[in-house]
Formats: sequence, C-alpha cells, structure tokens
Amino acid sequence: MAVFADAVVGTIGGGHVEFQAIAEARRQLAGVGGAPVLRCALGPSLGQCCGGVMYLRFERVTDADRAALARRLAPRLAPVALFGGGHVGQALARALAPLPFQLTWIDSRDGIFPPDVAPGVACEHSDPVQAAVPGLAPQSRVLIMSFSHAEDLDVVAACLRRQREQGDLPFIGLIGSRSKWAVFRHRLQERGFAEAELARVTCPIGVPGIAGKAPEVIAVAVAAQLLQTLPPDGPGDA
Repeated sequence: MAVFADAVVGTIGGGHVEFQAIAEARRQLAGVGGAPVLRCALGPSLGQCCGGVMYLRFERVTDADRAALARRLAPRLAPVALFGGGHVGQALARALAPLPFQLTWIDSRDGIFPPDVAPGVACEHSDPVQAAVPGLAPQSRVLIMSFSHAEDLDVVAACLRRQREQGDLPFIGLIGSRSKWAVFRHRLQERGFAEAELARVTCPIGVPGIAGKAPEVIAVAVAAQLLQTLPPDGPGDA
C-alpha cells in the first residue's frame, strides 16, 4: 500500500490495522519519527478479535522510485479467455472487470463487442473461433459460450488438444446442461479424446446452488467458480 499526504493506493486488508498504518505512515511522512517495522497484535488493543500478529514495514519512497512502486502495486492478474459475446458473455465481462483476471474476449462475429468494454479487456475477432486457442496466454482459464453449439464443440476440442500437448489450461468451462455435455462427450470421444481428457471439462459451469438463468446471475456464479481456481495467495504463474 502506498500512503501519500492526501491519498492512499492499494490496501493491506482494511479495518483498524489499516487505519493505524495510514496514520503511522503520515506521521513518518511529516518527520515525526517512528520505527521502520510496526508490530500489531490483532486483539483487544486494536478493537479486534482475529488473533495473531501482523508486522508492517514502512519504507519512504521518492519520485525516483515511481516506476518501481507502480510495478510493486500493480495487481497480479490471472488470464481468462472468454469465447462468446452474447448476453451471458457480456454479463461475465462486466463481472470479471474488477476481479484479479486479465480478460481476452473472443468471438467469430464482427461488431459483437459492446462499445463500453472495461479498460484492459482485449477483444479479439477469430474466424474460425477455435483458431484463437493456440495463442492463448499460458495458464488461461477458458470459458466457452458462443452462439453456436458447433463452435462450442470446436473450441472445446481445440482446448483439449492444447491441454494434451502443453497442459497449461487449468480450467476449461462450457456453458450448458448435462444433456448438452452428454452429446459433446460422445462427439469428442469420436474425435479421439479419452475419458481422462474429457474429465478436464467443467459443464455445467458456475458455483452449485445458485439458482436463476438471468445472465447476471450466471455471471456471478461463474466468476465465483473462477475465483476458486486461484491459489490462496492470489494469481500467479502456477
């Protein structure tokens, strides 16, 4: 977290500890003094009952440190490839925007992406749509929800081929019912994919127990499921 005299960038988790950290940082900015490391017991003295101890290290930075500070504060984002610009795809793009994901949005149709796409989202036209799969970033979480079941099937097959060759797609999710997946499973078996490979596909997608078919409801359930694929300390290369 960077603390300025009149602004704060980032967070150390909020709550009373963060409030005290900001106050201490501003005292040090004002030259009042203070230790470089502050020990905070997460107990009654802070009005908390979490338990444990938190150590805060304070480091003064100057304009010469601007570039390095920006790199340190930049969020670590996990790549997501979203195939399909329909209603659910658009709701998902909005839901993922504030989350720790770097979204590549892919469709075979021209003019399908809305004009108000969130900053940082890469919109890509690919025809045939499955041709985009080999170029996906390593460790991409893939969501497949095109306008066509034939396209969906081709994208799933391309993802399974890449997984067979590179093993770098930690999540392959297909929108649809169990009946749709039963048909897809049979067709993919005919294309030579084994049961162990087909087990890498999640269909239906979304956190179980969330009812509703509205695009925004589905988007929340799928976004939550993607968050479950991240390591405990946030996105990374693994």
